[in-house]
Amino acid sequence: MQTLTPQPLTKAAFAAFGDVVETDGAALIEINQGFARRCNGLAAIDVTSGGIPVNISVFEAKPRPRPIAIKLMERHPLGTQLFMPLQDRPWLVLVCADPRDATSYRAFTATGRQGVNYARNVWHHPLLVFDEASRFMVVDRMSPDNLEELWLDQPLLLSIP
Repeated sequence: MQTLTPQPLTKAAFAAFGDVVETDGAALIEINQGFARRCNGLAAIDVTSGGIPVNISVFEAKPRPRPIAIKLMERHPLGTQLFMPLQDRPWLVLVCADPRDATSYRAFTATGRQGVNYARNVWHHPLLVFDEASRFMVVDRMSPDNLEELWLDQPLLLSIP
């Protein structure tokens, strides 16, 4: 069994895979006569080539049994995919450079105030959560041709300490 120890999700550690979406350290702009604040430019959304519209959806996820059997990795060749939690609960991010190379996998623990925006063609595991009914806003390309799945010949077992 491969044991990955997730590291904290930071912009520097995740840069090769996309953007960390968080307001910590971002410039806040007061709007609406001072009754709201806005943070601009939190992620580089890239989904609209070919005139395909942006899709904003909500996913509800549940935890997988442990150790987590990694059987499938996916990527999106035509656009980015952003996940932003809608509650303040930690969750897991699993990415890799090559799904067939177990040494290329990286695991991150995201806070409930951090999202990720996977860059085009970044291999990642579908949503991994610790708690029932974990909800996420998802921003991606609205087209079925933006998904490539790779089923592993031998599942990897991910043991989270």
